Amino acid sequence: MTVGDTTKARTPGKGRPTPKRREAEGRRRGPVAPPPKTTREAMRRARGSKEERAELAAQRKLQRIEQRKRMNEGDDRYLMPRDRGPVKAYIRDLVDSRRNLLGLFMPLAVVVFLSLLVPSLAIQQYATLACLLMLVAMVVEGVLNGRRIAKRVRAKFPKDTSRGFSIGWYGFVRATQLRKLRVPKPRVRAGDAVA
Repeated sequence: MTVGDTTKARTPGKGRPTPKRREAEGRRRGPVAPPPKTTREAMRRARGSKEERAELAAQRKLQRIEQRKRMNEGDDRYLMPRDRGPVKAYIRDLVDSRRNLLGLFMPLAVVVFLSLLVPSLAIQQYATLACLLMLVAMVVEGVLNGRRIAKRVRAKFPKDTSRGFSIGWYGFVRATQLRKLRVPKPRVRAGDAVA
């Protein structure tokens, strides 16, 4: 088409009039069901049929299983906000690379509970004293581990703005969990060197 040409390009019509909005919506929605007569009927309609609910429950279960699997693998998209990022992954690796006395915290709680059930007063006293000494050792180890971890994190991630206490606390909480129950699962074995 040239500048002086008077013919214009034209889009051909669709051959029928555009439907009114009311007509288009009516066709799309279909007939409207009558209103529920009772509250129970309204609740039943809102819940859906048993088959729909069972299908929805099965889908949710599969979704939860997939999320749990990804979380255990350490996929950042599926982790809780407190566990996300390379700094937290590094802290987890540092904790998981060592055998910690803190890992005995949960079994120690069970021992304390069982010792209270024993009728002998002498056994209860010795168990309480042993557990108290163990707790003091765990606290000392937790503080030393927290300082060691914070120092290594500062060296590896100098631009990270996390406070030393929060770094140490995250490592402390991770170390108190039984190794098999940690989420995400440990990526390193005990004794492996972490750079």
